[in-house]
Amino acid sequence: MTGVAVCSGSVSSIKSLWETRIKKTKQDLQKQQEQRAGVGRVRHNWEDRIILAKLKEKVVTEEGRVILRIEKEEWKTLPRALVHFPQLMEWQLHRVGLQTIPRFVSSFENLLVLDLSRNAITEIPKEIGKLTRLRELLVSYNRVQSVPEELGCCENLEKLELAMNRDLDELPSEISNLKKLCHLDLSMNQFTEIPESVVSLPALEWLDMGGNRLQSLPHDIHRMEKLHTMWLQRNELEFLPDNICYMRSLDTLVLSNNKLHDIPSMMEDMNNLRFVNFRDNPLTYEVELPAAPKKSDEDEEEDDREMFGRDFMRVYCQEARKRVNAMLNMHRVNPPESNYTSELNVTLEAVAGSAPSL
Repeated sequence: MTGVAVCSGSVSSIKSLWETRIKKTKQDLQKQQEQRAGVGRVRHNWEDRIILAKLKEKVVTEEGRVILRIEKEEWKTLPRALVHFPQLMEWQLHRVGLQTIPRFVSSFENLLVLDLSRNAITEIPKEIGKLTRLRELLVSYNRVQSVPEELGCCENLEKLELAMNRDLDELPSEISNLKKLCHLDLSMNQFTEIPESVVSLPALEWLDMGGNRLQSLPHDIHRMEKLHTMWLQRNELEFLPDNICYMRSLDTLVLSNNKLHDIPSMMEDMNNLRFVNFRDNPLTYEVELPAAPKKSDEDEEEDDREMFGRDFMRVYCQEARKRVNAMLNMHRVNPPESNYTSELNVTLEAVAGSAPSL
């Protein structure tokens, strides 16, 4: 019995010893974890301070505006520490490799200009809609594939640039809610038509849709009553709607490098047009402008730009009208008095088909 008691006491002692060691080990581990966490917090706080100091160097004040300006540095993401600068009114981040617009952008209620051109942004977050004071959103030369409908909530937006995003081919209907938008750049994308939401913009004055895949223009394009500049070069347009003649504010129209075969005859009376360009289109008729007096080299350069400009447009319409009248007179058909747009589509093949065979 005594031996059994001694043995039991030895086991109890060993068990107690192990429990003590295990408890001490756990306490040591806990202390180490707390020390690491403390070091981590110190390191994190130190890193935050470094980031804040670095960001502070990028903040400038110009003409009363507080601006964050970063160029040609590596900033693929923006640190949340940026929220420590709520007074920012402009972001100007160019060629920094930025891949995302942070969702905490909605924290910057004073933001007026968001200029993130020439980066690698693939998405505009829906939080953009909370920036109700925003006037300019510039996201050209990125990789944006779609535009959130929430952008239509930016009620004070005046300038929107989305050029050269390559795969962008549509806009949400909510864009038409931007009642103050006057400048829109959608050039060098994949649009096949001018979105209805764009035609419905009441204040739009400047539109660039060059370098897309436009095949036609909307028949109600004249609804864009305030539009004075329209760039449509390098598309696939084959004809122009007659109603383009009723765009009374339009003074600059660029249509070079398309597939136009004719010019609506009523465009001859568009006296509001100061500059128009039909260069590099397969127009039906070849016309020459009247010879002008000898001019200086600078004037000759201007003439070269105008070779397919306003005077060319008027001479072309006059020549087309003469030829159509001549064809109709040959077949003893009295031409209508008002509009010759449909007659301009008469082809030599049609005339030949109606003539008696020899």
